[in-house]
Amino acid sequence: MPPIPPKRYFTIGEVSDLCGVRPHVLRYWEQEFTQLRPMKRRGNRRYYQHHEVLLVRRIRELLYEQRFTISGARDRLAEAIVRAGTERSWRADAQPRGSAPEWPSPAGGEEGAQDWGASAVSGGESSVPAVLDQVEQMRTGGVDLRRELMAIRRLLSD
Repeated sequence: MPPIPPKRYFTIGEVSDLCGVRPHVLRYWEQEFTQLRPMKRRGNRRYYQHHEVLLVRRIRELLYEQRFTISGARDRLAEAIVRAGTERSWRADAQPRGSAPEWPSPAGGEEGAQDWGASAVSGGESSVPAVLDQVEQMRTGGVDLRRELMAIRRLLSD
């Protein structure tokens, strides 16, 4: 597959070309995989971010190359999120207060891994893994992206 260019947003056509999946399939996967939520603007045009392009590639790999069913691929992605959350909280707890935790890089070592600095770990009671859990709860509850980001910002600034 072609490399992912260093852009902030990708249209559905660009994601289709980058991932080798037709646009109608991407729209269908949005209904089947709750983790895949591109931003919608101007007349419901979809804009995917880098991590969502990586997710589409992972879904494609599970379905087309490893021959999972949609249900099986959904379960495998959920397991990966739980494992990553457990690994994050374990690594964050092992760090001295105020130091930056070691975060696992995305599957396949794709570039674009989040580099969390010491400022991401608050001195208060809310930790980054707790914030990530809250974001996932808000996301599944249907809260829009702006509210999620504002909540994260408030939590991290405390």
